[in-house]
Amino acid sequence: MVFSRKRLIQSILRSFEDLSVIRAIVLLTMLGGTGESLSWSKETKGRIKKITGVKEVYGVLGRCDLVALVEAEDAEKLTSLVADEIRAVPGVQTSETLTVVF
Repeated sequence: MVFSRKRLIQSILRSFEDLSVIRAIVLLTMLGGTGESLSWSKETKGRIKKITGVKEVYGVLGRCDLVALVEAEDAEKLTSLVADEIRAVPGVQTSETLTVVF
């Protein structure tokens, strides 16, 4: 599915309308970078999307390979979601978590 930049931004904003939980945008790089096959990247994306707390996952071009939109009840659960679950998915090399504050 191809998203325009405007449509992607609108989707992100709709996802974050309710600020009663902690939300974050997680930038992920995968082992092997762009040299890996697209099907393997899609498999990794699918595994991440199945994790409780992950709302959306997008494959992107740029300094990261995947962008995940996540939410958790508190900072401790957000840390666990990223560090213990998302980072444990085979192929995920690094993550950068951008916490939504407004």
